[in-house]
Amino acid sequence: MFQYTFNMAQTLAIAIILLLIGRYIKAKISFFEKFFIPAPVIGGVIFAIFTLIGHSTNSFTFAFDGNLKDLLMIAFFTTIGFLASLKMLKKGGIQVFIFLAVAVLLVIIQNLAGVGMAKMFGLNPLLGLAAGSVPLTGGHGTSGAFGPVLEAAGAHGALSVAIASATFGLVAGCMIGGPIAKRLMIKHQLKSYDEETPLYTDETLEKDTVQNASEATIFKAIVFIAISMGIGSFVGPFAKTFGVTLPPYIGPMLIAAIFRNIFDSSKKELPLHSINIIGNISLQLFLAMALMTMRLWELAALALPLVVMLVVQTIIMALYAHFVTFNIMGRDYDAAVLATGHCGFGMGATPNAMANMETFTTANGPSPNAFFVIPLVGSLFIDFVNAAIITLFINIFG
Repeated sequence: MFQYTFNMAQTLAIAIILLLIGRYIKAKISFFEKFFIPAPVIGGVIFAIFTLIGHSTNSFTFAFDGNLKDLLMIAFFTTIGFLASLKMLKKGGIQVFIFLAVAVLLVIIQNLAGVGMAKMFGLNPLLGLAAGSVPLTGGHGTSGAFGPVLEAAGAHGALSVAIASATFGLVAGCMIGGPIAKRLMIKHQLKSYDEETPLYTDETLEKDTVQNASEATIFKAIVFIAISMGIGSFVGPFAKTFGVTLPPYIGPMLIAAIFRNIFDSSKKELPLHSINIIGNISLQLFLAMALMTMRLWELAALALPLVVMLVVQTIIMALYAHFVTFNIMGRDYDAAVLATGHCGFGMGATPNAMANMETFTTANGPSPNAFFVIPLVGSLFIDFVNAAIITLFINIFG
């Protein structure tokens, strides 16, 4: 068997090539664009299938330097911490708080269901988290970050399970959202608001200053990210002394959130635009590296349990959106639009939620409230809370 270990520079080069391949395929095939399948997922899965062939034929195998992947993961989640503004949460009003609570409850239910089904199949309960809120509410980024953590805790194949579940969730969330909202609209005879109805708009929020990225702002962003990562690296070992295991990015993310709220309270500006650019690039490269190292052969023994778990999670999401999200968010047209958005949000990612709502409101009328609430919760807060809940579950069942 031919074996080769790629060094850091070679690993980065392969990841970039796969990212470019994924972008090309996504631009050519409408299915991937429609369901917001990330480009690094496409390229990474193609390479993972290639390595699966090598493993199955016992002809070749590859290993990769993982140091840069880990650094990019921590950098991305550190940039997420800079989005956790308590001032923005307060500005959003009561609906944002309510929907955040609804989303957090779903995270807990997804994990309880996943752990319960994993035990039912005689699997490591942590594999249930890999088919719970890690890939569903969390998406591919959280899957790539927590997959190795779950594997280190004893859940063999957790990364492959989480990535596969995240991809399934992107498609399933888009498929169930529209029918659920349509049924709610017909059943409760809901109608969109007319132009005279007062609605929330993006102007309700105090907007961050949008800055053009320059060498100065990017350097300033790197300074804040690097300092947050450095200080935050002490949080995990400190928590370990109390018997609490934290993923390596939790500390940097917390420090970044502290920086954000200190700057908010002192009315000073952070280079958020440049921070977001660095975060997006880090995520793209991290995902490509995480997916190209997937061991797809580990999914074979988990095929039936995984399918059952994901089908059950889809049913849970549909029922939750119909009976919980809709009722708690007000039982009106906005609530129906939030329900379809929550299907995309709770099974996939915020862009899927936006796509669900855009499709529904184009046919049935506008809902500015829904378009205000979901991006705020999805972009600023849910990743932060989800990571904390997943960490709690790992410490309970690990």
